Amino acid sequence: MGVNTLIVDGIAEIGLDCPPVNALNSQEWLDLAKNIDHLSHNDDVKVIVITATGKGFCAGVDIKELQIDSSKIHDVNDGCWKTARAIHVCNVPVISACHGFVLGGGILLAGASDIVLATKDAYFGLPEIDRGALGGGAHLSRLFPLQAVRKMMFTGKPISAARAYEYGSIESLHDTEDSLHAAAMEIAADIASKSSIAVNLAKKALNQIEHGDVDEHYKSEQTFTLELYKSKDSQEARDAFVEKRDANFKDED
Repeated sequence: MGVNTLIVDGIAEIGLDCPPVNALNSQEWLDLAKNIDHLSHNDDVKVIVITATGKGFCAGVDIKELQIDSSKIHDVNDGCWKTARAIHVCNVPVISACHGFVLGGGILLAGASDIVLATKDAYFGLPEIDRGALGGGAHLSRLFPLQAVRKMMFTGKPISAARAYEYGSIESLHDTEDSLHAAAMEIAADIASKSSIAVNLAKKALNQIEHGDVDEHYKSEQTFTLELYKSKDSQEARDAFVEKRDANFKDED
């Protein structure tokens, strides 16, 4: 269990397998970033597909790790930033095949990817505001319109895959995880059949003309996350989440 990688016919499939909800701890995020960077420079890899087992695609970071030691936020931020950047600047296209929940760090994976597919029961969200954290808006903005992003950030409430499809953010919707996987692999095989040089240059060109610098924007967001983590509200939010109770926010002295 953890993160598994299989390379077949130019397609590298990264499978998240971190029960119960594919929430990665700080070291797992750092390891995932290194894995993607390694695949990016592997001549046998022409495209990457990110999949997941279990109840959902990815629930983000391991809140319990942060609840025990809030100083881990520095390592978590570093791992998340490096993973999202590794996907964004990867030499080959990255496809995310999402099912169930796509939350927190899951938004980084999908938002940094080049192509996103989902099952009809999938949903996308950033519940960070209810977990004593921030971050992810830069990548959420690669998926959804401005006002939708702001509502999601302010309320912590997700949107359905159907709504995401209406926004044009999702390539296709699927009834089952099997059909989702098959569709993702079909697109990957099509990309793998192209000239590696052409695809690599196409991705670099697209990144260069993309509005704004998503990697620097996300790093800027993280400064606000660190500021929030200094507050009592942040600790209370994490405690309440782990203890399965409503948070009780009081004005700080």
